[in-house]
Amino acid sequence: MTDTKSSRETKHEALLIIDLQNDFCPGGSLAVSEGDMIIPVVNEVAAKFGIVVATKDWHPQAHVSFASRHGKEPFDSIELEYGKQVLWPDHCIQGEAGASFHPELDQRPLTMVLHKGTSRELDSYSAFLENDHATPTGLDGYLRTHGITRVFICGLATDVCVKFSALDAVQYGLETYLIEDACRGVNVPEGSVDSALHEMTEAGVRCIGSSELRHRSRGSY
Repeated sequence: MTDTKSSRETKHEALLIIDLQNDFCPGGSLAVSEGDMIIPVVNEVAAKFGIVVATKDWHPQAHVSFASRHGKEPFDSIELEYGKQVLWPDHCIQGEAGASFHPELDQRPLTMVLHKGTSRELDSYSAFLENDHATPTGLDGYLRTHGITRVFICGLATDVCVKFSALDAVQYGLETYLIEDACRGVNVPEGSVDSALHEMTEAGVRCIGSSELRHRSRGSY
């Protein structure tokens, strides 16, 4: 029997690929160690889903999260109206090469590209909500339109945008899985990846390996 894409698709499930962009991969301005090493795994997994959403950080110049704007050092933090803001090197600036998807990411399975962090005065880690925890990105509405009740999450970085996306997915009532070997973390400060995994697990996120999806069938989770 031929294993066609249609036979592999499972209704009510979606894959979220978080921020697989040049600036977060080796050579980028905010590189995650071995960030590019997950791409073959992500490509393999993405081919198994009918709904695949990929997010992009898409910041304007002088974004509020950039340390350079405030005369601070990267990884310092400041207090803003919406709470603590970690400051980062300039990254993923709209239209620049660093904001593009990594060239090895297979974009053919993508059904939606979601841009986040587009407001100069508001950062966004989660694929669902901006950092004020009130402004939606539109992802929840898109998933509901397609009847999605279960999401699988991969990408960069485990302890930042992946974590916040997974936690918000749970809050939106979605059955949520983290594909652990298809993620990498910043791990600043040291131990933050382990802390993020613990926090996600405590919130109800299930951590799995990509091998568990190779022969997946509906209702197997």
